[in-house]
Amino acid sequence: MARPAAVTRMRARVLTIFSGEPNGQPAWVRALADGDDEGFFGPGSAVWEVHNGIPTVVAGIRALLMQTLHPGAMAGVHDHSRYKEDPLGRLAGTVRWVLTTTFADRARATEVCQQITRLHEKVRGDYAGSDGAPASYSAEDADLIGWVHCVFADAFLGCHETWGGPIPGGADAYVDEWATAGRLMGMADPPRTRDALHAAIASYRPVLRRDDRVDDAVRWLRRPPLGPGAGPVYRIFFAGAVASLPPEYRRMLGLRRPWWPAITATRIGLGIMRRLLGTESSSMAYTKARLERLEAASAER
Repeated sequence: MARPAAVTRMRARVLTIFSGEPNGQPAWVRALADGDDEGFFGPGSAVWEVHNGIPTVVAGIRALLMQTLHPGAMAGVHDHSRYKEDPLGRLAGTVRWVLTTTFADRARATEVCQQITRLHEKVRGDYAGSDGAPASYSAEDADLIGWVHCVFADAFLGCHETWGGPIPGGADAYVDEWATAGRLMGMADPPRTRDALHAAIASYRPVLRRDDRVDDAVRWLRRPPLGPGAGPVYRIFFAGAVASLPPEYRRMLGLRRPWWPAITATRIGLGIMRRLLGTESSSMAYTKARLERLEAASAER
């Protein structure tokens, strides 16, 4: 049965936001069908379960909110990112990194992480430290690599536990598996359990702060220019991301938990999006094609 035209347009808009293409199949998604192994994770893994889930939509917002609290990370975004001029391009780039690292073969997953590392070589500069003295930053700093890895892992895990289903092996399995991505990005000793992940994030507390740059980024994240169709839905998801944050970090960001049932509204919104996009993403379809090809080749030997 054909979809109504309005639904087709909305689906194309959502796919463009997340992949850069209205059919959700840019070259990097199609490339998931290539390769000679199942990747770093594979079917039945905790990472596949979490990253193939629709709650990742909200997790991306939550991770970006948390990232702003580190002055070095915020300075890098302020000085080098074009998120205000090209928000969808930056979002699509992040989605590409996450899904390629998750679903691609090992060579391609390693390559995409190395590409980002090379881009980070130019991301460096100075910001005002807590005492007003200049402090230098580089996206290659172990401190910043660790912060970004930890807040992404925490956001993916926290949002899946709020709006997703069971995780194979539980939360610790997810953190342990996704530590591979941290190592690929240059983190020496990523946390391997949920408790270790929370402890790692808490260890940054003396460095974290809210300032004018943070307030500016939060204002932008609250209402990015997504258009009249996606904007209202996004604002529900933003509220859900805020509600899902631990209270201490919500207070640090100067945000309040919405007075209305944002968790429930987000669950409804994610359910609608799941029905809009279908039960199987293009990423998963091309990944399964690779695995089926490898299985068939193995059977012929």
